[in-house]
Order: sequence, then structure tokens, then C-alpha cells
Amino acid sequence: MTILKKMTVVAIAAALGLSGCVTNAQGQQTMSKTAMYGLGSAAACSIVGALTHGSKGARNSALACGAIGAGVGGYMDYQEQKLREQLQGTGVTVERQGNQIKLTMPENVTFATNSAALSPQAMTSLEQAAQTLATYVDTTISIVGHTDSTGNDAINNPLSYNRAQSVATYLNQRGVAANRMSIAGQGSRQPIASNATVEGRAQNRRVELLINPSQAALNLQ
Repeated sequence: MTILKKMTVVAIAAALGLSGCVTNAQGQQTMSKTAMYGLGSAAACSIVGALTHGSKGARNSALACGAIGAGVGGYMDYQEQKLREQLQGTGVTVERQGNQIKLTMPENVTFATNSAALSPQAMTSLEQAAQTLATYVDTTISIVGHTDSTGNDAINNPLSYNRAQSVATYLNQRGVAANRMSIAGQGSRQPIASNATVEGRAQNRRVELLINPSQAALNLQ
């Protein structure tokens, strides 16, 4: 390992250690048990990351593994923050519901009408998101397509599924493992707004990505 890589590992470990300090009843600064476990996993993972991907790999690996050490909530916090940064201004919304992160991709930035072919704007958004989704491997991703009530189930059901499939295929091509993703098409069965208005129907035409901690992550709590 080069001097630069060693310095990166030490700097990351120090930063994580400082962030985990707490003040005890005597007014002394100590490291919390949660942070201590997180620091250990972060330091180990940063060494592996440095050896395989250089200083940037060390930093990314340490953050991902350190978050696991800090608990599932911390692990999901890191991902949420990165996804919000990467998807800002793309039209894709990021919501946090407990330990679940939900990405909602509206049709107007994702697909042309009655098409399952990703738009250039959608591909740009997914490429950004894939950088984070591929790094934080202890999650599962449910990709669900939805339509409005226009048309019938014979059209809407396969269309919603094929749109979810297009998203999954693109993410897989950008490094997200296929065995972490599940695909479903709900057609018009799960509206989030009224289908009686143009605005409501536009909201209902969407693809949702539901990112949840995997069993491996939950076992580390």
C-alpha cells in the first residue's frame, strides 16, 4: 500500500472516530460502543478499498462499511444522503419511510406515452443513482411500475411491468446485481392521486424503487 493510501485509511478512521465521540457524566469525551464497532469495520473495509480501487475506493468502502457498524439506520442514512445529492434537479423524488428509501420516477421524465423505452433523462438519473445502489450492497430493491386508469388491464399491466423491467435492466448494466432486484407491474391498481384529473393521472404514471435493508444488514443490528 502506498503512503497516500495509508494516509487515506488513517484519515477516514480518524474522522469516523471523532464523529462517534460522546460526553460521559464526568464531562470526558469517549467513543460510543456503536461508533467503535463502526470504526473497526470502516478501517478494515477502507484497507480493502484502497488496495483495489485506490484512495477513492478506500473512502467509499469505509463509509459504506462504517455505516453498517453504526446500525441499519446509519447505513440507510448514508444512502439517502447520497441519493438526494445525485438526483437533485432530475425530477426523481427521494422519500424516507423508516428504514426504507423510496425513489419515484414520474412518467414525464422516464418514458414516452405507452412506451417502456427509457428516455435520455431517465438514463442519466439512473446512472447517478446506480453509483450509490451498487456501493451499498446490503439492500434489496423492489422496482414497481404503475399506470393511470386510462385503457384496460390488458394494456396497463404489461406496460407497467415492462417499464419496471427497463429500469432494472439499466441498473444492472451499471453495476447493480440482478439478484438484489425484484420487479413488479401494478397497472392502475395502486393510484396515489385521482384518475379523474389530468394532474392526478400524471402522478399515477410512475416507477417506484423501494430500497430496503437486506437480511444481512438486519442481522448486524
